[in-house]
Amino acid sequence: MQQRFVGQSGLKVSRLALGTLNWGQGTDEFEAKDQLTSFVSAGGTLVDTAAGYADGRAEEMLGELLAGTVPRSDVVIATKAGISRARGTREVDVSRRALLSTLDASLRRLGVDSVDLWQVHTWSDDVPWEETLAALDHAVSSGRAAYVGVSNYAGWQTAQAQAWQRAVPGRTALVSNQVEYSLLNRRIEQETVPAALAAGMSILPWSPLGRGVLTGKYRSGTPNDSRAASSHFANYVGAYLDDRSARIVESVSRAADGLGLTPLEVSLAWVRDRPGVAAPILGARTAAQLKSSLAVEEVALPAEIMAALDDVSGSES
Repeated sequence: MQQRFVGQSGLKVSRLALGTLNWGQGTDEFEAKDQLTSFVSAGGTLVDTAAGYADGRAEEMLGELLAGTVPRSDVVIATKAGISRARGTREVDVSRRALLSTLDASLRRLGVDSVDLWQVHTWSDDVPWEETLAALDHAVSSGRAAYVGVSNYAGWQTAQAQAWQRAVPGRTALVSNQVEYSLLNRRIEQETVPAALAAGMSILPWSPLGRGVLTGKYRSGTPNDSRAASSHFANYVGAYLDDRSARIVESVSRAADGLGLTPLEVSLAWVRDRPGVAAPILGARTAAQLKSSLAVEEVALPAEIMAALDDVSGSES
C-alpha cells in the first residue's frame, strides 16, 4: 500500500487507515483480529482509535492484538482524548488534567509507552484553547506521543490552533485534523481544508463512505442488518437518506458500473485522492467489509469521473 507523509512532518502512514469505532460494540475480538491482520497484510499501517470508543474497550482490544498478533513496529497508532461516554451520555472535557489523565489510561490499555499520533477529539469553548494545546505539547515533551493533531476542528479553529503552536517557541506543530469528509459531506472544503493546507496539516477523513450510504446498500430500502435499521444509529445514518444523497449515490453507482468497480471503491478512491488528504479512515464492522475497502488500493479514478463526481456532489443545498 502506498505511503504518505502526514502534514509537514516525518510521520509516514498508509494512505488508508483502519478505524476501530466499532470495536467492542458490534465488532468482537475475533473480527477485530481478522481486520487487523488483513489490514497489515495489505500494507496498511495507520490504526485509529480513541479513549471514548466503547468506553476504552477498542483500545484494550488493539492492545491485546499488539501483544500477540501484530508487532507494535508494524503499526502507527493514533488515538484521541476529550470525549467520553462513561455515564451513558456524551461528555466533553479538553482540560489539561483530563486530557493527560486520559492519555495515561490509553497507554495502559494499549500496552505501549507512547503513541505515534495523539489527537484532541473535539473543540470545546469551556476550556481555554491555550490550555488544551499545552496538554499536547506536554504529551510530546514527556515522550508519551510522537506527533499531535486535532479532530473535528472548524477552519478558524484549525488556523488559530496552528498559528499559536508555531508562534510560541518550544511548542509542537499540529500535523493533522480528523474530520468527516465524503461525497455526501464536502462542507470542510469551504474553510477547513484550506486552513489545514495553509497550516501544513493533513486531513484524516472519517466516515469517507457517507456513513455507509455511498456503498449503495440503501438504494432499495433499509436492510435489516444495516446500521440504519438499529435504533442507536438510525438518526446518524438517516441524515444522508435524502433526495440529494440519493442523486449522488446513483451517479456513483453509474460510474462504478462503467468502470467495472463497486460504488464503495469509487467513493473511497474519490476522497482518498482529494487535496490534503493523508488517509481516509475505514470504519468496517467486519473483516469482509474491510477487505472490500482495501481493494481500492488498486483503483485510480479517471480525471473525467473525478470531475463528474465533483459536479454532482458540489452543492450542499
